[in-house]
Amino acid sequence: MTRVLSPVSGRVVGLAGVPDPVFAQAMVGPGTAVDPERAPGHALAPVTGKIVKLHPHAYVVVDAEGHGVLVHLGIDTVKLKGQGFELLAAEGDEVTSGQPVVAWDPALIEAGGRSPVCAVVALDAGADALSDIVESGEVTKGAELFTWN
Repeated sequence: MTRVLSPVSGRVVGLAGVPDPVFAQAMVGPGTAVDPERAPGHALAPVTGKIVKLHPHAYVVVDAEGHGVLVHLGIDTVKLKGQGFELLAAEGDEVTSGQPVVAWDPALIEAGGRSPVCAVVALDAGADALSDIVESGEVTKGAELFTWN
C-alpha cells in the first residue's frame, strides 16, 4: 500500500476540476488535482522512490512497489519550455516523500494565461486501485491525497 502525498498546498478540485480533458477524464490514470496557492514555492515528491521522468513542468516518481505517480504542474505548461520552473533534483535521483523536486511560481503561470492546477495521477492503475481519494477541501503539501492499494 502506497500513501500518495500532495506536492503542493491549495484547494483540492479532483481530476474533474482540471481544465484539460485528458486529465479530467482520467485518460492518464486515476488520481486527483490541487489548485495551488498562488505563491512561489516547491512541488514535493508524492512518494518515496526514484524519479524516472523529470521535466520542469512534470515528473514521475516510482516507489519500491513499482507504482508510478505523475505530478503535472499546471496545464499547457510544457509550452513554457522551463520558464518559471527550477529543477531541484535530477532524473534517476532517489527521493523521499515530501522532498522538494521543482521550484515554481503558480501566480506566474496563471499570469501567463495558463491554469496552475496540479494533477497527481497514479499511472497504469485501475480505477479500483485507489482508495481514500481526496476530491475537495483545503490541503497542505505533504498531506495524503489518496492510497494506492
